[in-house]
Amino acid sequence: MADKAIQQKIVEPEELFFKAKREKQFITGSEAVKESIKRANVDMAISYPITPQSESMHLVGDIYAQGYVKDYYRGENELGVMSAVAGASMGGVRVFTATGGQGALRAFEMFPTWAGARLPIVCAFFCRGLNSPLTIQPDTIEIGLLLDTGMLVLHAETAQDLYDMILKSFIIAEEPDVHLPVAVFADGFFVTHTREIVEIAPEDIKLPPYNPYKAPVPVMDMETPPVRQMRDPFVMKSNYVSYACHASWQQEVRAAAERARKHINKYLGGLLETGNEDAEILIMASGTAVSQSRAAIIRAEAEGLKVGLVKLKSLRPFPKDEIKALAKGKKAVIVPEFNITGWLAREIKSVVEDNSKVIGAPRVYGGMTMPPKLILEEIRRCSK
Repeated sequence: MADKAIQQKIVEPEELFFKAKREKQFITGSEAVKESIKRANVDMAISYPITPQSESMHLVGDIYAQGYVKDYYRGENELGVMSAVAGASMGGVRVFTATGGQGALRAFEMFPTWAGARLPIVCAFFCRGLNSPLTIQPDTIEIGLLLDTGMLVLHAETAQDLYDMILKSFIIAEEPDVHLPVAVFADGFFVTHTREIVEIAPEDIKLPPYNPYKAPVPVMDMETPPVRQMRDPFVMKSNYVSYACHASWQQEVRAAAERARKHINKYLGGLLETGNEDAEILIMASGTAVSQSRAAIIRAEAEGLKVGLVKLKSLRPFPKDEIKALAKGKKAVIVPEFNITGWLAREIKSVVEDNSKVIGAPRVYGGMTMPPKLILEEIRRCSK
């Protein structure tokens, strides 16, 4: 297998993403992660096990052994992994890691640091419950907690989404006008441990390597000064200049996220997808709540109820203008979620002109499933 990796041909992103003939494979979401990284020309992957992420990084370790990843090791803990990943990215290499649930919270300190240092790290997050009593079942509350770290945030509905989002995120993250980390979320078990048909590119091609010298901040190259993490020493001082520098840099990080819109549109086909958008009732959802909504809409149509669907693929940048336009004149906007806090409903309410029409239900949490009939009940109520 090592010979296969060595013989991989470098092709342009458009060739790998859109033109290359894809093969259908019946695989799990964790295996889709492996297939994505196999074609991503990753220099280094660092891991620490936590359910339901462990299998994906185990499989990445397998392809390291086969020669598809240049370096790989297990860190001492989640914070240590995310710190090491930051160091690798500062050194100018393409890096990948994954975590989820309590692991994501233990490493939380590093995520705003990644964004502030403008590091194009791609990290997969596989959602699980955070609250006590302990559960390893899916719950998306951690997405709401990570939305404002400065990272780009994508949410995969399926293993196909997961494969495409991870692979394309490297190119989006490394665009010189973006150069931010990308968090690719998927609902644990529903996506990671379920098999489905995934269309993947040939394994004998891969992305071009990362060029750190196109970055908007200096790479920590020991042969090429300046060798330092921070470009301006005065930012550590407590004075007006320091405050202004910090404030303007945080604004620039968020501006960079906004500039990512055009690249997400180019490579992922938009920040959202719609169906039946002229219906009076819309469902807006992300992740596997979209899949449950699709099933509910089929049942609603059998009862003569027309319902539209808006699938949010990108949460940062947030498709605020698109959502505002889609919600205008609608009777109701239903937002099903796999968490107790309703963070997506809050986000949508913040941009819809008449937010009283936004129904933050149904919600299930703590690892519960969401029967489509719960969504159907909300559709019936809103149709009266």
